Amino acid sequence: MPAKTKRGPIRVGVLGQGRSGLDIHCAYFRHAPDKFTIVAVADILGERRRRAEAELQCAAYADYRDLLARDDIELVVNSLPSFLHPQVSIEALLAGHHVVCEKPLAWSVREVDRMRRAAARAGRVLMPFQQSRNAPHFQKILAVIASGVLGRIVQINVSYSGFARRWDWQTLQEFKGGNLLNTGPHPLDQIMRLLDFRKPYQIVCSMDRANTFGDAEDHVKILLRTRGKPDIDLEISSCAMYPRPMFTVYGTRGGLTGGPSGLEWKYFDPAQAPAQKLIREPLPGPSYCHEKLDFIEGRWEPDEAQRNSFAYMSERYYANVYDVLRHGAAPEITPEQVRVQIAVIEACHRQNRLSRLRPKGWPQGD
Repeated sequence: MPAKTKRGPIRVGVLGQGRSGLDIHCAYFRHAPDKFTIVAVADILGERRRRAEAELQCAAYADYRDLLARDDIELVVNSLPSFLHPQVSIEALLAGHHVVCEKPLAWSVREVDRMRRAAARAGRVLMPFQQSRNAPHFQKILAVIASGVLGRIVQINVSYSGFARRWDWQTLQEFKGGNLLNTGPHPLDQIMRLLDFRKPYQIVCSMDRANTFGDAEDHVKILLRTRGKPDIDLEISSCAMYPRPMFTVYGTRGGLTGGPSGLEWKYFDPAQAPAQKLIREPLPGPSYCHEKLDFIEGRWEPDEAQRNSFAYMSERYYANVYDVLRHGAAPEITPEQVRVQIAVIEACHRQNRLSRLRPKGWPQGD
C-alpha cells in the first residue's frame, strides 16, 4: 500500500477518450479538482485529442506510451478498448503508475494474475473500476437482505436486458466484445458481492447471437449455484423487448423487486403469523392449505443526488481511490475479488464456442 507521503490533488493520465474515458472518468475528475488533476490523455483519434487539449486543458498524446513515460503522473486510468486492458495496465504499473482499469479487468484468470504480479513487482496499486457495486439500489438491496426480514434468501434473479441492435467493435470477439465481457462485469460484480466472492461450484451458461452485426454474443443466460448461498439466475440480453425487473429476490419470509428507479419489498413477521403444524391426514372436503398473512411492505426511491447514477457511483469509487493513494486506506474493490468474476466469465466462454465467422450484414436466424 502506498505510504502517506504526498499531498494535494492526485495527478492523473487517462488512456482513451471515448464514452468511458471522457464521459465517466474525466467528467468526475473535472468536478473534483481538490482531489484529482487531469495532466494528460491519450487517444488515437486526432479529433478527441484536440478536444481534450481545448476542454480539459491538458496534454494529449496519440501513443499511450508517451503518456506512460511521464514521471509527473501518479494514477493512470485505462479506459482503452477491452482487449488492451491487461497488457497496457501492466505497462502502466511497471512504468511506476498506480492504475484504475475499466471493466472488464481481463478475459481470463491467467491475465488477471499477470496484472496482479505486475502490481506487486512494481509496488503499485491496481484498482478495477467496478463502480456498479456503489449503485444506490444495490446498496439498498444489500441492506434489506442483511436485515433478515426476507428470511433465508433462496434465489436471486438479475436481468440486465433490453432490445437493441449494435454494430461497433463491442460486437467482435477479436476485440473481446460481446454482452458478457461488456455489460456482464456490472451484474457479475454485484452477484459476487452477494456470494461473498465465493466461486460457484456449478456454472451453467447459454449464449446466442441475435441482434448483433458482429460475431460475439448478445444474449447470455447464466445459472450459478454456490454452497450456502442463494441460487443466481442472470440474464444479459439485447433481444428482450419485455425485460424482467433488474433484481428479484426470493426469500422464505418475503421478496424484493426493482432496480435503479425504485425498489419494493414485502414480508411477513413469523411472530404474527398464524400457528400451523404439519398435517399428514387428508384435509376435509375438497380443500387446500390457506391462511391470511399480514404482509409488511417497504419501498425505496433514489434521492436527487442518486438519480444521476454514473456521477453518484464514480464519486464514491474515487473517494476510496483518493483515500488509498493519499491516506494508505485499503481498496474497497480489489483484483482478488474481481478474479472470481473473471473465473465465471471464463467458464461461460468455455461452454459456448460461438462461430468465428464474422457475419456479412444482418444475421438471419443463425
